[in-house]
Amino acid sequence: MAASPSTARAINDRFALRLLQDEGPLTATQLKTLTGLSRPTVADLVERLRGSGLVHVVGESGAERRGPNAKLYGLVADRAHLAALDVRTRSVTVTVTDLLGSALAEASVPVGDDHGTGPAVEKAVTLLQRAVAEAGADRLHSVAVGAPGLIDPASGELRDSSGLPAWHRRLVGVLQERLPARVLVENETNLAAVAELREGAARGREDFVLLWLGQGVGAAVVLDGRLRRGASGGAGEIGFLPVPGTSGLPSATGCDGGFHELACTAAVAALAASHGLDPATALGSGHGPFLDALARRLAVGAAAVVSVLDPGCLVLAGETGHAGGPELAARVEAELAALSPLRTQVRATTLGDAAVLRGALLRARDAAQEELFP
Repeated sequence: MAASPSTARAINDRFALRLLQDEGPLTATQLKTLTGLSRPTVADLVERLRGSGLVHVVGESGAERRGPNAKLYGLVADRAHLAALDVRTRSVTVTVTDLLGSALAEASVPVGDDHGTGPAVEKAVTLLQRAVAEAGADRLHSVAVGAPGLIDPASGELRDSSGLPAWHRRLVGVLQERLPARVLVENETNLAAVAELREGAARGREDFVLLWLGQGVGAAVVLDGRLRRGASGGAGEIGFLPVPGTSGLPSATGCDGGFHELACTAAVAALAASHGLDPATALGSGHGPFLDALARRLAVGAAAVVSVLDPGCLVLAGETGHAGGPELAARVEAELAALSPLRTQVRATTLGDAAVLRGALLRARDAAQEELFP
């Protein structure tokens, strides 16, 4: 069944807005070429979007032939302001941007073990408020929070998890209470995967798994271009994966004895020390025996992921993945090839420590555009 005129207009408008988002300012002629629409249809579309306050003239293309088609049209960046928060165990980082994702203010604050739940929440909220004021934003449209832990697939809320600070969960509730904005929360590893998929090491891939190797160990699963969370939101909790070489077996209340015991930052530091290296610089030292030993450890957990999902690509992220870089990734790929018949590329993160915050920003921007774009 053919789309109604109003539906066709909405589809064309959204397509044009996405092009302006991805490509930057465009002329009407460029929009015509990229959309395949007729010149009159593009002209009507542009006037409709200008009338809605979503698009405006930002300059001219510099073409020799001047006229209406030489005008450059772009999104109205200050139509909405967004915020993204990267909430770690001992810190919070925030960025405030316009609708295009251009950073207007950024800030970070440590949150130590000596903070109670209430003071920790207030410290994080104050940080966000100051960033919003610095950005000159009257109000926020969408806020995305990246935090460790499980996200309930039914409610979309951060679940109460043992071993994680209580202020994480309370922070989301306080933001929802105080802000006249849409507040979203997502697991930090999942957000890092979204960022790597759209802008980083996994760009152009439909299937991959991101291994988060930091103070905590986890994974994010992307299949057919979609993030997969699992029935309870726990897909990728590989820190609990039983593997050889540990002190025992993990339990429902703790991942000691699981893959976490081999791959967390504390374990990597201990391995570096056993090779006579400074843990702070070992990953960038180029020390072959240490990197080989670490790669063998990581390949044990990666082999289990590959044998079940066959993603074709692994991205090493988190502190260890970032510091180890392509050299560690190449070693893990070689070790994995010896353990599994399934060909798997292993890549280092290209976004580094900024991946979680970038993924949160993309989540906030998508939410705002879904509502603002017709």
